[in-house]
Amino acid sequence: MARRTKIIATIGPASDDETTLRDLIRAGMDVARLGLAHNTIDEAAERMARIRRIAATEGRYVGILVDLPGPKVRAASFGETSVDIVEDSRVNLRVGGRASTASDIEIDYAGLLTDVEAGDRLSMGDGRVVLEVLEMGGDRVSTRVAHGGVLTGSPGLHIPSDRLSMRAPTDEDLVAVERFVELGADMLAISFVRSAEDLARVPVDPHPVGPIVVAKIETRAAIEDLPAIIEASGAVMVARGDLGSECSIEELPILQKEIIRQCIALGRPAITATQMLETMVANPEPTRAEASDVANAVWDGSSAVMLSGETAIGVDPVNVVATMSRIAERADDAFDHRGWMAELSDLRMTDTDDPDTSITDAMTQATARAVAELGIGTILCISGSGFTVRSMARFRPAARIIGLSSNERTVGQLTLSWGTEPIHLPEEGDLDDRVNAALKVACKRGAVTPGELVGVLAGTDVRSRSTNALRIERVPEA
Repeated sequence: MARRTKIIATIGPASDDETTLRDLIRAGMDVARLGLAHNTIDEAAERMARIRRIAATEGRYVGILVDLPGPKVRAASFGETSVDIVEDSRVNLRVGGRASTASDIEIDYAGLLTDVEAGDRLSMGDGRVVLEVLEMGGDRVSTRVAHGGVLTGSPGLHIPSDRLSMRAPTDEDLVAVERFVELGADMLAISFVRSAEDLARVPVDPHPVGPIVVAKIETRAAIEDLPAIIEASGAVMVARGDLGSECSIEELPILQKEIIRQCIALGRPAITATQMLETMVANPEPTRAEASDVANAVWDGSSAVMLSGETAIGVDPVNVVATMSRIAERADDAFDHRGWMAELSDLRMTDTDDPDTSITDAMTQATARAVAELGIGTILCISGSGFTVRSMARFRPAARIIGLSSNERTVGQLTLSWGTEPIHLPEEGDLDDRVNAALKVACKRGAVTPGELVGVLAGTDVRSRSTNALRIERVPEA
């Protein structure tokens, strides 16, 4: 079985040249993440254009996820070499953005002196370094290094979210949103979401007209408002770095499972992120624990797993993606498809008060059962918005899912959907026209073979708001 769980790779200085981008696509990158915390809008826009051009020459759809920095507090750069922050040493934090050293770290956040209190434990670099605040004095925060480690670049400083005066999205985020909506980005990730109201302040049209809005769950407040956030979002990211600083370490795996479970029940793609193959930033192989972490994320039901520094600044980004792909594919092979389907059927699905949604729920569930009973290996989902495809994908069928849409924006957004091969369907028309066109284009691309029995899921016409037709078709001979 081919890999079903999608791979998101962060593009950075180690991976933004044409050769590496082409090799990343060939190695299995499904979605490219452009993080604005370390790049300007213009730099990210140039990378976006380069990725799309190369993907087109490779005959692949590669989604573009623009990750907005949000109210992220960062240190000024430590320079080009890594810095060892020694345990039990004293470190001063000051407001500034010029440069940082092992003893004096400048923080590019004006609210530092008002948001931090004596006794706080502040983490840096996704928990690699932990600082205990001793006292506030004048223009500085005096801290003791409770846990030492190595910092590079401009690492983030985690301040307890309930006292952080900045809110998401920031004014800078909104400027970026306007630019990347114009450029047609497939997905926008909103950092440090605390409530569904934060998502409501993002000025985009609902997808597929606008990009999929990805809510990053990395605060305690977001956990408390999780159902409303999932409902308001198009997808969710379990951002384990900062979330791990907000909750106890033993609680994090349980939260990860629960967030993914709620996302999939509502038909929202779920991304598991942060430090998945962290060792591979500098080494050619992951640890055994990291390999197990990736596999468990797959078995939890993650739609996608994400690489950050591993591909942005790592020594061998292509090897990282290839390694992630092998681990995820093997975990996909061992996935309990029938057990997952039975469990999902017991969960709350989507909004049953909406009759169109209820019909799609029933049809996708029936399709999952039918293809399993008939031993059908491929499902063609014809969808305008992608809702049918995502609804089908949450059942994690053993059959392959081919997502077809006449809307190019929908096709790009389906790169995030579990198990889905997105294909542009150039024709609309009535049900027979669309089914015949889908069979032909899927066969032409090698997604199905002549004589193969496939399931086809669609609406009776292009204006249908629900999926109300399931057909079992044999792929015609060429």
